[in-house]
Amino acid sequence: MDAAFVYMETPSTPMHIGSLAIYDPSTSPNGKLRFKEVLGFIESRLDGAWAFRRRLVRVPFDLDHPYWIEDPEFDLEYHVRHIALPAPGDWRQLCILAARLHSRPLDLNKPLWEFTVIEGLDNIEGLPEGCIAILSKVHHAAIDGMSGVEITTAVHDLTPDLPEREFDMDWKPDNKPADAELLIRAQVNAVRQPFKAAEIMARSIPGLAKAGAGLLTQELKLPVSGTAPNTLFNQTVSSQRVFDGVRFELAEIKAIKAEVEGATVNDTILSVIGGGLRKYLISKNDLPVDDMTAMAPISVRKEDQKADLGNQVSAMIVGLGTHIEDPVERLNYVQDRAQKSKNLTSAIGARNLSRMSGMTPGALMGLGARLYARAGLANAHAPAYNCVVTNVPGPPMDIYFAGARLIEQFGVGPIFDGMGLINIVYSSGGVLTVSFTADRSAVSDPENYAAALRESFEELKTALAKGQRKPAKKKSAAKKPAKKKAKAS
Repeated sequence: MDAAFVYMETPSTPMHIGSLAIYDPSTSPNGKLRFKEVLGFIESRLDGAWAFRRRLVRVPFDLDHPYWIEDPEFDLEYHVRHIALPAPGDWRQLCILAARLHSRPLDLNKPLWEFTVIEGLDNIEGLPEGCIAILSKVHHAAIDGMSGVEITTAVHDLTPDLPEREFDMDWKPDNKPADAELLIRAQVNAVRQPFKAAEIMARSIPGLAKAGAGLLTQELKLPVSGTAPNTLFNQTVSSQRVFDGVRFELAEIKAIKAEVEGATVNDTILSVIGGGLRKYLISKNDLPVDDMTAMAPISVRKEDQKADLGNQVSAMIVGLGTHIEDPVERLNYVQDRAQKSKNLTSAIGARNLSRMSGMTPGALMGLGARLYARAGLANAHAPAYNCVVTNVPGPPMDIYFAGARLIEQFGVGPIFDGMGLINIVYSSGGVLTVSFTADRSAVSDPENYAAALRESFEELKTALAKGQRKPAKKKSAAKKPAKKKAKAS
């Protein structure tokens, strides 16, 4: 799966993830942060995460998946940059800069991360004077949302007084292996591959049989039927991005979900996103009759694998209720569809689904990704899902970067042909943020989608506060889809 993110990368679809984190330097020992101090602080924490100094080595002709080596030419100042917003330094400027920085691919011949320190945040409502932001970029081949916690832990403390920390890592640079050595390794792995595939299938058969039996007896039900409808998000993407985000009080989200029996915070957020998509697409006259769906990643990490490098994720497909006008009915519908998807994924086994991704030869994966992009095939078929919604849990307490307190954090993610919108949910302290990255040719007005998310949340909160239409406990309250595109409500 790590290798798949390398093969999927094209000039228009860089495969890195990251965040836009905003800090208050007034809590640091000197009351402010100079760039030289930031460099020194990060240098003192490099031993805290393997991703900092590891780089990829590609096998000739992609006959095997790439290998990680400890980079003998590591240069910290290449990976940590410094920039400032021009006056007036408002939120819109910060979003535009974040989108431009995020759209630039990482150098695959160096360790796969960058931090950009951004100053000049002088006119953003709700932020104290003198705040800084750090836009982080880490290639998806190196981390997933959960293993990224290792990097976050390495560069943050629980107190602002810069405590000394020791890390259990004895770092030594590697020599880059010769092509001949890599080809020999590829040959050995090619011989092993059939045995690996047989082992994966043997482990997967019980889960697949259980899922099949459940579907036949109707103990399990498919969460969605067939492919997703086409929307403006589901076309070939350009190389340019847009970014924006909204903030919610976590206590308000929890109060909403408490009003609906069995609902979770994730159900509530999925419902809010579904309502936001509905409003935004109505304004574009592009709302499909059928329900839109989201792919939601699922971590399959065990407790002792939290610090492991790379991706250990599976996924489930969830309906977003975009065809439903009533916000409470939509939440009930999303809850029902999410539960069905969880039941089916549990029957097959999320870890089995993750293992199956390793059975495809690297060269074929890379060739397929390039042909798909060059031929514009994303425009020729219905998408498997319309967008991604991923939830990244943050710390429940205050944390500090070089003594500066983290105020709030927004996720930034990759998009690709056929899937031009990713929504990332971050929770930390008492704040929950929903941010999105999208293709600029599809979403030229990101502030309007952000406004639609806020409106969707307020509508759901107001409806439940007034006691409108409590949802049924056992069956979906979804309306029957109309025969034409929905009109603005």
